[in-house]
Parts: sequence; C-alpha cells; structure tokens
Amino acid sequence: MTALDPVSPAPLTDAGLTPYHAVRRSWSKLTATATATATAVIIGVGGLGHLAVQVVKATTAAKVVAVDTRPEALELARRLGADVTLRPGDGVAEVVRDETRGRGADVVVDCVGNDETLALAASVARVLGDLTIVGLGGGRLPVSFFAMPFELSVQTTYWGSRPELVEVLALASRGSLHTEVTRFSLDDVAQAYRRLEEGTLTGRAVVTP
Repeated sequence: MTALDPVSPAPLTDAGLTPYHAVRRSWSKLTATATATATAVIIGVGGLGHLAVQVVKATTAAKVVAVDTRPEALELARRLGADVTLRPGDGVAEVVRDETRGRGADVVVDCVGNDETLALAASVARVLGDLTIVGLGGGRLPVSFFAMPFELSVQTTYWGSRPELVEVLALASRGSLHTEVTRFSLDDVAQAYRRLEEGTLTGRAVVTP
C-alpha cells in the first residue's frame, strides 16, 4: 500500500464513497454465472461516474459499459477500464442487449439522474436487475406494469458508511482507484464554479491554498 497525498484522495470521501456504496449493495448481482458474465452499465462518466467504473472493475469481475455524451469522458472511461463505451441515443439498448446475449444489464448506476438517463437506465436493465440512481439530475422514472423490466429493483442512494470509506481509501492506497482531479488555487475558485456550470470540468475540482 502507498501513502496518499492530501489532494488526490480528497474527492473520495464523496465522489468515491457514493458510487462505492451503490455498487457494493449490488455485488450479489455482479457475479458471473455458468452461462453469462455479469454486466454493469454506468451512465455519466463525470466526477462520480469515473470512479464508479473503477469500483466495478476493482471489486467484481463484471463487464463495464460506460455511457456519456462527451467524447473526452468516454476516452477517460476506456483508460480506467471500461469494456464498452457508448454515446446515448438510439441503439444503446440494443448494443447492451447484444453485449449481454439478450439479457440486459445486471446493474445500472445512473450518475446523472435526469429524465433521459433514467429512461435509458430502465431500457438497458434486465429482469430482476438493479437500477440505482446516484445523480441528482431531478429526473422522473414513470412506473407502470410494462414501463420497466419485471421485478427490477429501483433505489436511490446517498453517500455511504464510515467502514465503506475505509474500504474506498484502502482501494486507492493499493492503486485500484484513480481520482481525476483538476486543481485550483483559492484565487481561482470562481473559475472552478464557471467550469462546473459549463460542464467542462474533468473529474473533480480540488481547491488548495
């Protein structure tokens, strides 16, 4: 294990712990069977999503499908271990079905949470799968008998526990989690907020003296 500098692990207390908690609660569905490899779909490869990709790869043997609108985010996902990267739109659900031999994703983690991503999440999940909403995009997921796969479990989650944070930091110290960080000085805090609003920030912003 290696020592962690103060800057790199700073986002792990939120951006690492939150997706870790979401993925951890679905570990039982990310185990391969005799006939199929487990698959997780991560929607949104931003501050939370780029760590969600790594958590799945570090703690399970599941295939990871990453979805994002931004080419640079998809490139980051590939660098961090995603097996398949897709832009949202027509055909995403069909690709996921092809990748899973028609079953759909065992676990979907939506790190955006708007109307479009929630609809996408429901369309790619399998029967008896898990859909966990992590992103605070304010979207709605209509529920009716045929609106989603049968017996799909839908849950929201926020942050995690102290023991889980210890596990996250242990993964980082072993080099299994890399935090994509953009550093700003105290004088440049306003710039950090502007880039966050514009959607041009990569990973997490960390402000240092």
